[in-house]
Amino acid sequence: MSTDPAGVAQTPETDTQTPPLPDSPDALLQVASARIAELEAGLAEMRERWMRAEAETQNVRARGQREVAEARQYAVQKFASDVAEVAETLRRGVAAIPAAAPDEPPLVARLREGFEGTERSFLAALERHGIAREDPTGALFDPNRHQAMAEQESAEHPPGTVMQAWSQAWLLNGRLLRPAMVVVAKAPVAGVTGPKLDRTA
Repeated sequence: MSTDPAGVAQTPETDTQTPPLPDSPDALLQVASARIAELEAGLAEMRERWMRAEAETQNVRARGQREVAEARQYAVQKFASDVAEVAETLRRGVAAIPAAAPDEPPLVARLREGFEGTERSFLAALERHGIAREDPTGALFDPNRHQAMAEQESAEHPPGTVMQAWSQAWLLNGRLLRPAMVVVAKAPVAGVTGPKLDRTA
């Protein structure tokens, strides 16, 4: 203890934050080992937090890139649907032309060839842009791709298959754009036969 010039006693300054080091080497080693273990545990926790944060950042980045890619890929969906409707109209026009016959007028033959060539070119252009037509005739009815417009008894088609397509299914980059309008076959009712013949005459 010392006194200042005014005679007031002063206590010596002590460090209250840093504990005094132990005197023996073994005790000093134990303190150092405990401190090292504490620092290593803190470092491991920080590394784990960093890895979780990095993984979350990667997930957010990948999700954002995927959403942007999908937005670019399907941004023309409404336009593609309208274009598919035009293609269906063109198909109905081609189907309305009479079948080829040996004695048909040359004008009809040229008209058919022109319509069919136009349709082929149009479909090829659509396919280059990811718009594809799918004919469901003969396939098993799929509610995810087909819309049943009617059900008809048939002994020639397996039940549940598409026996006729009023319109085709259209896909945009593999995703359904327009379902096919179809007629689905069903098994004939048992015991029902054709019209009876009149044998009284």
